[in-house]
Amino acid sequence: MNFKNVGELAALLTAFCWTISGISFEKAGKRVGSIAVNYVRLIFGFLFVSLYSLANRGLFFPVDATSHNWLWLSLSGFIGFFLGDLFLFQAYVEVGSRISMLIMASSPPITALIEFIFLKEKLDLISLLGMLITVSGISIVILGKEEGKNKIKLNHSKKGLIFAFLGSLGQAIGLIISRIGMGAYNPLAATQIRIISGFIGFTLLVIYLKKFKDIKTALKDKEAMKGIILGSLFGPFIGVTLSLVSLQYTSAGISSTITSITPVTIIPFSVLLFKEKVKLKEIFGAIISVIGVAILFL
Repeated sequence: MNFKNVGELAALLTAFCWTISGISFEKAGKRVGSIAVNYVRLIFGFLFVSLYSLANRGLFFPVDATSHNWLWLSLSGFIGFFLGDLFLFQAYVEVGSRISMLIMASSPPITALIEFIFLKEKLDLISLLGMLITVSGISIVILGKEEGKNKIKLNHSKKGLIFAFLGSLGQAIGLIISRIGMGAYNPLAATQIRIISGFIGFTLLVIYLKKFKDIKTALKDKEAMKGIILGSLFGPFIGVTLSLVSLQYTSAGISSTITSITPVTIIPFSVLLFKEKVKLKEIFGAIISVIGVAILFL
């Protein structure tokens, strides 16, 4: 194989990993609840990433991280892995992984906007066009007209859509802070720190809400555990690894663009596994949103 294509192929496989991960967590979440799924998947996610780190760099735990790394990456993990995923996984239950993944396409534009406002990063006309197209694609899917009336309505649960947007916001802020905390530090080790912080957040939430019974139920539910293990394997482990491989062999812009096709790749899975009725305009909207993200990155 020509090594020029390895980066693009890895990015494409990453998109399918996110698809499998989202579908798996949706199935598990609908059986045992989003908090239990989040809690257990972080344990498996940390185990998978740590074993790979041990094989790759000889360290099971990120003991070589500086206090700067720990401070900012922990904050990033709390916002991204805890708060962001708390809302995202509940969105999986409320509106499904297909719509949630589509709304997560708003994360790159949100990231660019936050960096422009707070970090004084440049935002050119092409980037603004990409943002507008992405938002337009999402709007095509989630908005519609009431029958017999000239009023705009939401096509999906308002609560679920809000959760998905909050998940997207959490991911965007978490990503920005992780860039501050990571610097030249190993990306896998950085992921470990973020997972640890997210796990602590969910542990405190489980204690506060007294959800230990839900965790036990999840661990005993074979179907839910299959989904959690599969999602953890393809999400924070294989997906993250492939995304790093992609960045080694191609530009960040091309990698991010190919990876962002998840709102499109997830459609056939939603139809086959969840028997969802997907309208032509929803497919069109998903494609439009991906084009918007592509313009933003390239």
